[in-house]
Amino acid sequence: MGRIIAIANQKGGVGKTTTAVNLAASMAATRRKVLLIDLDPQGNATMGSGIDKYDVENTAYELLVDQKPAQEVIVTETNGKYHLVAANSDVTAADIKLMEAFAREQRLANALQPVRDNYDYIFIDCPPSLSMLTVNAMAAADSVLVPMQCEYYALEGLTALMDTIERLAEAVNPKLAIEGILRTMYDPRNRLANDVSEQLKAHFGSKVYRTVIPRNVRLAEAPSFGAPAMYYDKSSTGAKAYLSLAGELIRRAEQQKKAEAAAEA
Repeated sequence: MGRIIAIANQKGGVGKTTTAVNLAASMAATRRKVLLIDLDPQGNATMGSGIDKYDVENTAYELLVDQKPAQEVIVTETNGKYHLVAANSDVTAADIKLMEAFAREQRLANALQPVRDNYDYIFIDCPPSLSMLTVNAMAAADSVLVPMQCEYYALEGLTALMDTIERLAEAVNPKLAIEGILRTMYDPRNRLANDVSEQLKAHFGSKVYRTVIPRNVRLAEAPSFGAPAMYYDKSSTGAKAYLSLAGELIRRAEQQKKAEAAAEA
């Protein structure tokens, strides 16, 4: 059964979509079967995957509102070698329509049930707000990966996000857990970044990934070419960092499985 990971932060501009696209591509490069779901009406993950958001036939709107089967909505050919549920401005309307829908919080979870076994990992790129789309992502996910910049305001935002995740776990998904915290756009020469990084590790311990995503021009340029960084410039530090993150996620998952098996024995 595929592991569903929501990539979320209520603060914009923290590398959330960059992480969704590049982590999905890196996982696919390790021969895992990957599905990326774009729930952000801006459709940046869709464009970054090489899919024209203005020309796509089906989006997350059709999946959530029209309840089209996932197999009919999923795009199987992307520049990242993963499958994709696309998004564009239509998804804004989905947020409004879902407010009136029956079992509105569970629409995404129910839609993914028939295809979940087809994938090793399903990543959800959440919008940078607490909307009905984000609630659907949290209801469907096993865990939440939080990308964040190491700056003072980001720490405050992280506290608010943790409270939100806790409340959503109580309301819609008791199994929801924190997958990990990812330091993005990191500059080791910046003293504040180092201070915040140390505070994160002190407070969240092993939940903070050892992998750090650096500030990297190639990561910023890649979306305009409709490709993840590893297919735009595989030798870039950004591309290597996301491959390292994929490896860290895989190792953690294997350790968790071993621990669960040992507990059952």
